Amino acid sequence: QGLSWPRGTSRLPKKLWLNDVQEMIKTEKPHPERRLRGVLEELSSGCLRFVTLADKDQHHSSRTRLDRERLKSCMRELENMGQQATTLRSQVKKNTMKDKLKLVQNFLQKLRFLADEPQHTIPDIFIWMMSNNKRIAYARVPSKDILYSIVDEEMGKDCAKVKTVFLKLPGKRGFGPAGWTVQAKMEIYLWLGLNKQRKDFLSGLPCGFEEKKIARGQNLPSFPPISLLYTKKQVFQLRAHMYQARSLFAADSSGLSDPFARVFFTSQSQCTEVLNETLCPTWDQLLVFDNVELYGEAHEMRDDPPIIVIEIYDQDTVGKADFMGRTFAKPVVKMSDEQYCPPRFPPQLEYYQIYRGNSTAGDLLAAFELLQIGPGGKSDLPPIDGPTDMDRGPILPVPLGIRPVLSKYRVEILFWGLRDLKRVNLAQVDRPRVDIEGAGKGVQSALIQNYKKNPNFSTLVKWFEVDLPENELLHPPLNIRVVDCRAFGRYTLVGSHAVSSLRKFIYRVGNGGTRAKKEIRCFLLSVKGMGTTGWEAAGPESPWSFSSVDLPNSEAVVKVDLSEEEKEKKKKKKKGGGGGGGGEEVEEEEPDESMLDWWSKYFASIETMKEQLRQQEAAAAEAEEKEEMEIAEGFKGQAKSKEKSKAPKEDKKKKQQVAPELPEKKNKQKIDELKVFNKELEAEFDNFEDWLHTFNLLRGKIGDNDDNATEEERIVGRFKGSLCVYKVPLPDDITKEAGYDPTFGMFQGIPSNDPINVLVRVYIVRATDLHPADINGKADPYIAIKLGKTDIKDKENYISKQLNPVFGKSFDIEATFPMESMLTVAVYDWDLVGTDDLIGETKIDLENRYYSKHRATCGVAQTYSIHGYNVWRDPMKPSQILSKLCKEGKVDGPHFGPGGRVKVANRVFTGPTEIEDENGQKKQTDEHLALTVLRHWEDIPRAGCKLVPEHVETRPLLNPDKPGIEQGRLEMWVDMFPMDMPAPGPATDISPRKPKKYELRVIVWNTDEVILEDDDYFTGEKSSDIFVRGWLKGQQEDKQDTDVHYHSLTGEGNFNWRYIFPFDYLAAEEKIVISKKESMFSWDETEYKIPARLTLQVWDADHFSADDFLGAIELDLNRFPRGAKTSKLCSLEMVTNEAELPMVSIFKQKRVKGWWPFVARDENDELEPTISLAMLPTLPMAMASVKSGVSFPGSRPDTSFIWFLNPLKSIKYLICTRYKWLIIKIVLALLLLIMVALFLYSMPGYMVKKLLGA
Repeated sequence: QGLSWPRGTSRLPKKLWLNDVQEMIKTEKPHPERRLRGVLEELSSGCLRFVTLADKDQHHSSRTRLDRERLKSCMRELENMGQQATTLRSQVKKNTMKDKLKLVQNFLQKLRFLADEPQHTIPDIFIWMMSNNKRIAYARVPSKDILYSIVDEEMGKDCAKVKTVFLKLPGKRGFGPAGWTVQAKMEIYLWLGLNKQRKDFLSGLPCGFEEKKIARGQNLPSFPPISLLYTKKQVFQLRAHMYQARSLFAADSSGLSDPFARVFFTSQSQCTEVLNETLCPTWDQLLVFDNVELYGEAHEMRDDPPIIVIEIYDQDTVGKADFMGRTFAKPVVKMSDEQYCPPRFPPQLEYYQIYRGNSTAGDLLAAFELLQIGPGGKSDLPPIDGPTDMDRGPILPVPLGIRPVLSKYRVEILFWGLRDLKRVNLAQVDRPRVDIEGAGKGVQSALIQNYKKNPNFSTLVKWFEVDLPENELLHPPLNIRVVDCRAFGRYTLVGSHAVSSLRKFIYRVGNGGTRAKKEIRCFLLSVKGMGTTGWEAAGPESPWSFSSVDLPNSEAVVKVDLSEEEKEKKKKKKKGGGGGGGGEEVEEEEPDESMLDWWSKYFASIETMKEQLRQQEAAAAEAEEKEEMEIAEGFKGQAKSKEKSKAPKEDKKKKQQVAPELPEKKNKQKIDELKVFNKELEAEFDNFEDWLHTFNLLRGKIGDNDDNATEEERIVGRFKGSLCVYKVPLPDDITKEAGYDPTFGMFQGIPSNDPINVLVRVYIVRATDLHPADINGKADPYIAIKLGKTDIKDKENYISKQLNPVFGKSFDIEATFPMESMLTVAVYDWDLVGTDDLIGETKIDLENRYYSKHRATCGVAQTYSIHGYNVWRDPMKPSQILSKLCKEGKVDGPHFGPGGRVKVANRVFTGPTEIEDENGQKKQTDEHLALTVLRHWEDIPRAGCKLVPEHVETRPLLNPDKPGIEQGRLEMWVDMFPMDMPAPGPATDISPRKPKKYELRVIVWNTDEVILEDDDYFTGEKSSDIFVRGWLKGQQEDKQDTDVHYHSLTGEGNFNWRYIFPFDYLAAEEKIVISKKESMFSWDETEYKIPARLTLQVWDADHFSADDFLGAIELDLNRFPRGAKTSKLCSLEMVTNEAELPMVSIFKQKRVKGWWPFVARDENDELEPTISLAMLPTLPMAMASVKSGVSFPGSRPDTSFIWFLNPLKSIKYLICTRYKWLIIKIVLALLLLIMVALFLYSMPGYMVKKLLGA
């Protein structure tokens, strides 16, 4: 009983709530995420309640050990679940909604698992149906479901209720599709409880009965009666309005079914008619069940009517009907004293989910009403309209108030082509055709004569007219079926696809007024999407100034102009760029064009992308906080005032976000950037399905054993085309537009689908987080590209032992669309022995990109330049692209005017008009203006859409053997150029930067205040034999030592010793590049990139024992504190307090000299050596003339000595340094004593002389 509490409450309502959330998503109601948050909140509070209750109940005397342990486990799990639900609640956002819903469903499964007792304490109840002493069918009722308790929450869900039970076949026959059909249905009342509670056992029965008891049980107060005699009974009529079913299970091999529905109510059943060859039958039929007798009180009937069971079957010509699915419904009840009027009547059509076994198998659209037949008989009931449809025989249609209002719609289908069709019954598909069917009507495409030669259709657009409901949610799905026409007129189904929602294909005709309004959009709205040149910071301080002016004929002007002051500043900067050069000014210098390459642009763009992601996260978090506040307040009355206050808040937020960017932009080098997408380009541009959609074709009949097959495995090909659904007739202004071609209907301006030759240029930048493929946890990746018959394997350029390889490669492939349109880019792992393993691959549909209106053939760059690292890649100049787009979209323009203005449609754009060539000569050009328009093409009315910018996309790598698990990510982009156009220039060089050879020269001059480690044998003096060791990080094996300064008594050491460290350096990434073998068994060298750091250590040399370590310092060569002028000024703060000190870079300064503190082992002591650092790019001369490890010529200090060779020096150091002041004091005292002694000695003589007067 301990866990029956959460079983009663936690389990059932959760499911209902989740259904609620799913229903909201399905019907596209607003804010399903709020509902899900509510569900999670209730779940966490429910878990908490259970844990507190169970805690009190834990030490019950009657518990067995199993009970106690199980209770502990349940408490632990539910506590955990409560915490997870709380954290999950804060993560539910609009965009993460779907993933989180899956996680919540996992909770539901866990709860169900926990609610099941591991060891049943009470046996279950079996109900058998017998015939001739043979057991035909049975039902098993779990005892926990009918267990009685005084506490409502702890009561079994079916206890003391009249329950509908379905009997099924016993044994193995009851498993699988054969056992899904119901053998018998019975209504049963069960109650299981303690003997002392037996008085309540009839409490749940419908009222109005008399008990018939046996005579001998007189003395027992409440012995179960033999039978119940109902005196009250109600007579009803059930009307089942069976309108339509959708997305049914394909039961025939043709991929279709011949469905009919059977409706069971109490002990009666009726069938609808059979509709042939369809998956969404519209029966439009009313089934009437007359004189249905129900027992009990009227109010009980109204609140809890019996269940209606609806089963869908597939009619076969031979054999019995196949079971396709089942659903349950409860009717809307009208008692005889109620009026048949809104809001309850007539009932609305509702969707009921059809289940087949445990999986869903479509929906049923129907309505059910149960009408009480009063004393006046049937005449009181609302009339049934007679059979209007005599062709269908005596079939009643669904009455007008309930059936949806229908309108005539035209469905136009664009047949483009078929792709990647798999074999059917081992034979290849050769002559396919597409059949479209929806709401009983349909159309067939033209036959593709030779699929291998050209998989596109010859006739592009066909249409059919059909009656569809006005309510879009009731639209039936559209079925797309592909059949292969074989010899002798045979047809074989290849695959099918059901378009479940036509909503996105519906064309709504707007009235002229609204269209004009949309066109006059203020241009400043699009500042956000303008890219990253510095346009985001369109404040007064920024060099780009915008102005938007509403002209009389609704023109909007956009200025993109450099103000005069900025130009002057730039000139001054160029002249005096290096003036007053300290370490800080160097940062702001204009970047040298010759130094910049494609990678500079790429790294600058990645920084921008990270910044944008940070801002988005901050904005999302803020929005969520606001949303939570609103939910918490929950007052609808305040909603209006909130709307008003929201706008100024958002403006403030924007200002706050823009403001901090301004100073950053000034410090940053002005580098032209591209757009780095951290996802696939398709995700950003809606799969490039702006007019050409891709429908996955699934294998026809789903075998029941294949139910667990993933959708990927069932895909047998793809149909490319599109749909357009609209009411007929169309208004005249559309059909009478200039150039309207009636054969293309709504698909005007569609390009030809004849084969076309294209040059495809694939750029692979780098891969990140690859899945290790070798035992050592690394991989040796290389690129393989496949497009049609072209197969490129870049095997010889594999990158050794890298999980984040930089490829920097471009590949040119010639292809013919549509036959070769699926590009596969794979990353393989190179193996010395055996075949290479696939790490992961990504597939790109080039055809959709090529034909897309977003122009994904070659990205539009941020700026137009004709030389340098940012040279224009497209063979067509911006002005040519703009003219072409205007012509295709029937847009007026472009009209270039004086003063840097261009007019397109009713928009005026302004911008710079000069361009510099390689020699710095300025020319007049319209390209900048045209490019400005292209970058704002989405704001052009009607024809406008966002054009793909110059970009790098990040694509996940997937492996078919490990479905659904990302194996790494690949950064790349694809350019496409038609072969009938002028040829593009050479490919952009994105090869990885080669490191430059440098050499670092370090001169160790002196050390001071070094810790003294050794004790002298004879004198007990402290001394140290100092030497300095140095190396560059990553080159520990090439460490170098100075000579030893023996017997330093003061901590001072003089060396004048030079180290030379040669290394390869990548200036752009500020990394040293090292290539070395990992072990002696390695086949080749592995390349490492590590920060440029110099490590210096001070050691005390010992003859026999190991040397003692005294202190060390590590200097980052790009950013280290400037050395102190003298050893006195050198302090530990230089290492610990780096932020406040001026930093220098040896790569910019070239030479640095100074004192730096060495930090000792206990972190407090410090020692200071003077070091001079010099950095030189390697020259052959310099290499030859300078040797490392040589002390400088000139006076070598003589403080390094051995005491017995030079005793005087020992005395000087031992006595003078230590006892200098003591000796001086003693000498002074002695002198004083001598003077006193002389005074005393000579005083008597002088006194005698004085007295005698001699």
